[in-house]
Amino acid sequence: MRREEIIMIAEVVINRSAKKLNRTFDYKIPNDLEELVIIGSSVLVPFGKSGVLTEGYVVGIKEETEYEAKEISKINYNLTEKQIDLAKWMANRYFCNVSDCIKQMLTPGTKSKENTVQEKIINVVYLKKNTEELQFDIEMGKIKSEKQKKILQFLKNNEGVTISDIELYTGGSRAIVKTLEKNGYVEIVEKKLERNPLANKQIEKTTNLKLTEEQSFAYNKISENIEKNNYEEFLLYGVTGSGKTEVYLQLIEKAINLNKTAIVLVPEISLTPQMIDRFIARFKKEEIAVLHSKLSIGERYDEWNKIKEGKARIIIGARSAIFAPTENIGIIIIDEEHDSSYKSEAVPKYDAKEIAKKIAKENGCPLVLGSATPDLTTFYKTQKGKITLLKLTKRANNSNLPHVDIVDLKMELANGNRSMLSYKLHDAIEQNLKDKRQTILFLNRRGYSTFIMCRDCGYTVKCKNCNISMTYHRTENKLKCHYCGYEENVVTVCPECHSTKIRYFGTGTQKLEQEINKIFPTASTIRMDIDTVTKKNSHEEILKKFRDENIDILIGTQMVVKGHHFPNVTLVGVIAADSSLNIDDYRANERTFQILTQVAGRAGREKLPGNVIIQTYNPDNFAILCAKQQNYEMFYNTEIALRKQLKYPPFCDIILIGFNSLLENEIIDVSNKTYQYLKNRLDEQEFNVLKPMPSPIDKIQNRYRWRIIIKGNITEEANKVINDCLKIIYDRNYKNTRVAIDVNPNSML
Repeated sequence: MRREEIIMIAEVVINRSAKKLNRTFDYKIPNDLEELVIIGSSVLVPFGKSGVLTEGYVVGIKEETEYEAKEISKINYNLTEKQIDLAKWMANRYFCNVSDCIKQMLTPGTKSKENTVQEKIINVVYLKKNTEELQFDIEMGKIKSEKQKKILQFLKNNEGVTISDIELYTGGSRAIVKTLEKNGYVEIVEKKLERNPLANKQIEKTTNLKLTEEQSFAYNKISENIEKNNYEEFLLYGVTGSGKTEVYLQLIEKAINLNKTAIVLVPEISLTPQMIDRFIARFKKEEIAVLHSKLSIGERYDEWNKIKEGKARIIIGARSAIFAPTENIGIIIIDEEHDSSYKSEAVPKYDAKEIAKKIAKENGCPLVLGSATPDLTTFYKTQKGKITLLKLTKRANNSNLPHVDIVDLKMELANGNRSMLSYKLHDAIEQNLKDKRQTILFLNRRGYSTFIMCRDCGYTVKCKNCNISMTYHRTENKLKCHYCGYEENVVTVCPECHSTKIRYFGTGTQKLEQEINKIFPTASTIRMDIDTVTKKNSHEEILKKFRDENIDILIGTQMVVKGHHFPNVTLVGVIAADSSLNIDDYRANERTFQILTQVAGRAGREKLPGNVIIQTYNPDNFAILCAKQQNYEMFYNTEIALRKQLKYPPFCDIILIGFNSLLENEIIDVSNKTYQYLKNRLDEQEFNVLKPMPSPIDKIQNRYRWRIIIKGNITEEANKVINDCLKIIYDRNYKNTRVAIDVNPNSML
């Protein structure tokens, strides 16, 4: 057979979320597209009985098929083969569709559920004749209009301006510009306008700081691997304020000088202006691309293309930035690596740290994980020699760690104090105000009250869609569900017993703000939680206001915990340290220690001494005691022993199979059949398959929720068993039930 008669076949995954479609479909590649269609191509193909043109992605190419294949209709754009390989790996690792993984790598604004974004084009005006020619024509009387002369004079000094600018500064009009164009004096050119989120930032340039001995050691160890194109994973473990960012900056400079690129991941919540500003102060703005959810789609579209075109050599962003289309990566840095936001809660439920590790290996570059409170699994790997440990034991400016006091709230109640502030914290705030120092108060609950209850019959107001208490928001005078967003008016009469004895229980940031304003009426306060940072740049504005206007007290949730440096903050108060202890999660102690240590680290970061007051009902809890001493290793040794005894990560993987359904009977049936299948096929010696149970929050958005938990180390065989189980569930076509699998989930709820 002659070469021209060979018809190539593309293996295509369809861009649909339906689990039944998580396989490839064969399509012929037309002769006119043969040179264009490659692995990674986005194509339009006729799909289904109706033959509707549907987007798909080419994941393989072969020379024959056993099916009667239709032809590819059109090619849209191309991804790389590396990206497709990564998507396949993710789909297998996280039990999801290949197409869902591919979507993570698409240019923002081109995904099906987003508004389509196009390049922003403007018209700009340039002179077409040189100055001598223009002057000659004026002298010869060819240009008589004074307004024309004025526009031409303006363009001599301001070429490439818009018609709007010409109208504004010369008093001319679009019609006059068009006449000049017709007569050959100017030309109007289309110009691409980049939507740059950093355009208005004016930051004073800084130079490299002298590294301490510990910083130099860390820098040299990592730098060697950048030079040698060698993959190695490092944990840069340093106390709060130890200068991890300065090490990052100098390592990135090293990569840039070697004509390589750098990716820096930061937690979404900690993507603060301070971090961005430090990078702008050290590097050219044009070399930096920023990617996070607070940007507009248009800004993300332009930043993505700037990376793709090789203009940006430093990518800073939240977890999705790991998919940025950059080449020749010299270093990947994950700051605050312990942060839970690196794990996606939406499908695909990927872990950005795992993706970063895979990309770093493929690119032969070091992966640097930085934290003052490392993830327990990360630190365990350093002890087993899988990750290289680098320590920064002292603050960079030689300032001391803050002094920490623990207040027993049980004793406060016994002494008649029913305020949200202990006597000790009250006095400390008062003294701080006298000294003109700033205070941060941390409470990880938004809203005013956590629930409303009738004192006569015990009725609690719950969301009509979710089996969860509504939270009272005093500012809007509304009850809100923090899971589905449902709102309703405040209840004043009990719908069960008609009593008017409705009382508010629990405390949120709104209530704390009200009490602070009442106790300290002359103090200036500002609040930062999800309710106050809804607008674009509001996060930045609040922090800037706190710093520049020297506001006395900042009240906030975990948004205030990480990544901030305020020289005048000398007092941090933790209102309720127990809120993260009493959750259904094996990491409750770890989360508590991390939050307390991180928030404590905001105090006394300059020459002024810092003071931290932790209020708790559990003063003897080891996580709280270790946080008081700022002693990570003492916490690690205690917690790792517990994990080993109970067989929790890092000694196994946890796989959570979540079911949600409109029908309670159906979800029970699916859960039980899934359990029996897995129980019969997974080795009982290696895997512990727990019986299906309702989730702790058993109903959200009118959908019942059940779960099966599997404990064990995921092998290829186990992976196949679980995927086979999923296929059986999808084939039985339970119309009302959805299934999602989460590997080592953040939340067990």
